[in-house]
Amino acid sequence: MADTYSKMTAQDQAAALAARSDRHLIPAGNSNAQKPQLDIVQDEPEQKDYWITREGLTFAGVHLIVDMWEASGLDNEALVQDALAQAAEEASATLLHLHTHKFHEGGGISGVAVLAESHISVHTWPERAFAAFDVFMCGDARPVDAIAALKRAFKPGHMNVVEHKRGIAL
Repeated sequence: MADTYSKMTAQDQAAALAARSDRHLIPAGNSNAQKPQLDIVQDEPEQKDYWITREGLTFAGVHLIVDMWEASGLDNEALVQDALAQAAEEASATLLHLHTHKFHEGGGISGVAVLAESHISVHTWPERAFAAFDVFMCGDARPVDAIAALKRAFKPGHMNVVEHKRGIAL
């Protein structure tokens, strides 16, 4: 089975925004236009707030939901810790704290890498060869680049990645 990667396009998100009446949106351009374009209004920050502007949208960050099936090493706490640290590094994120918990010998592991740019979390079910990761990052970090490190570490038979832009009022 092939890996899948799904994301709502900027155009889809802009269309959803246009369908809403929201105090954070204002019409832009010529008032005679049939379909007014919308601009996202944001406060002028006094200091960098690490929000992202891409493809005409401003949002808090990218949140990837990564499901891995037929994965290996899911009961190896040292491997999980190394994979989380490597994923953060490859995504150009700043690792602040790493914590994992192994439930019992041969059992699953839960963990989180707390990043200056947000987090990477994991829950594993070795008995099902399944792992669930959340990769959420803001600023200049590149969350998609974290996937390669996770894939190398756990060698899934297949995986699914869903991307969501956080902080867009839909």
